[in-house]
Amino acid sequence: MSFLPYAVAAWLFGVGIYGMATSRNLIHLVVCLTVVQSGTYVLLLGIGYVGAGKAPVFADIPSSSTVVDPVVQALTLTDVVVEATVVALLLALAMQAQKRFGTLDPDELGAMRS
Repeated sequence: MSFLPYAVAAWLFGVGIYGMATSRNLIHLVVCLTVVQSGTYVLLLGIGYVGAGKAPVFADIPSSSTVVDPVVQALTLTDVVVEATVVALLLALAMQAQKRFGTLDPDELGAMRS
């Protein structure tokens, strides 16, 4: 097991969180959220990686062969689908904010409430 996937996942998570914390644009904030989510992909794939592992289809390989865990891959695929949905929703909300208030700056949107 390598340390590299975990380090890359932590780096992606940290870069995405930093971008979200310093963002002054809703679109940039959504992009930074996708970077954070990419860190979870790398983490899940790093957890599920098995060196020289085969696909868990036992019809063509001996039962004593090393196989990968399909649950982790399924979780990663589910993560991708959920992220695509969330990003589409957030981008639609950002477009509505631009149409209604004429800005994508979260600070200016907060000032409009009071």
